[in-house]
Amino acid sequence: MNVPAPGLPARVRIHEVGARDGLQNEKTAVPTAVKAEFIHRLAAAGLTTIEATSFVHPKWVPQLADAEQLFPELGDLAGVHLPVLVPNERGLDRALALGATRIAVFGSATETFASRNLNRTVAESLAMFEPVVARAKEGGAHVRGYLSMCFGDPWEGPVPVHQVVRVAKALLDLGCDELSLGDTIGVATPGHVLALLGELGEAGVPTDRIGVHFHDTYGQALSNTLAALGHGVTTVDASAGGLGGCPYAKSATGNLATEDLVWMLDGLGIETGVDLTALTATSAWMAEQLGRPSPSRTVRALSHKE
Repeated sequence: MNVPAPGLPARVRIHEVGARDGLQNEKTAVPTAVKAEFIHRLAAAGLTTIEATSFVHPKWVPQLADAEQLFPELGDLAGVHLPVLVPNERGLDRALALGATRIAVFGSATETFASRNLNRTVAESLAMFEPVVARAKEGGAHVRGYLSMCFGDPWEGPVPVHQVVRVAKALLDLGCDELSLGDTIGVATPGHVLALLGELGEAGVPTDRIGVHFHDTYGQALSNTLAALGHGVTTVDASAGGLGGCPYAKSATGNLATEDLVWMLDGLGIETGVDLTALTATSAWMAEQLGRPSPSRTVRALSHKE
């Protein structure tokens, strides 16, 4: 049943991360043709922002070593935004050479994860991003800033809200157009989400420049998303079929499944433009390519009905 609830947005933009964040941790190489078809199927299901790949050195994320081969295969997707992750200026050069117009950088709210993921301190990573963001903006690109470990860190434990706010503001000050708050190991709960969003607002960060990125380690991703929506957030990251993890944080399990998110939003009468039936079929197809069932509860439920 479609039963709206008060205080929620009329429309939510889903930032689909399955093709990049979802696949990056797969140990067996996924063929470029399969990745391209996955993205085309996602677009056909109505998703208009689909993170395509990452221009990181193949040594660090072997699964995404085919970025130069994959991105040109997506040129026929008119009207679909195809953000790509770039770690540094070399990655930016590779992305811009292929015509990318949406760029993402990936920072950390904690020193330990910054060291393990970027081999730099938080301050050093921000300094590395500065010319990347500046050059991307000069070229007319839209820039997203990912901020990981916003709620908890497997090495440092709970992350102080003021620490996250400081790094978040620094990313926006570099020129990022939007900011994605990542619960990388899935430990957030709704009160913590509201506390962080509240302090960001008090620090002058507009809610319309914030997206949320929840992992479902403890089954809290949907409840955390609902809390964020009630605060006014309208951009939510999700991964088709619940694919994903993080190669640098062993306790990071799958992302919020896009189907589970769409099921909830449809029930609340919130528009997404996504066809749940087509999306479910896409994730079931991708699960077959990977040789295992989808972890998405909605995919399992709807596939069982068929």
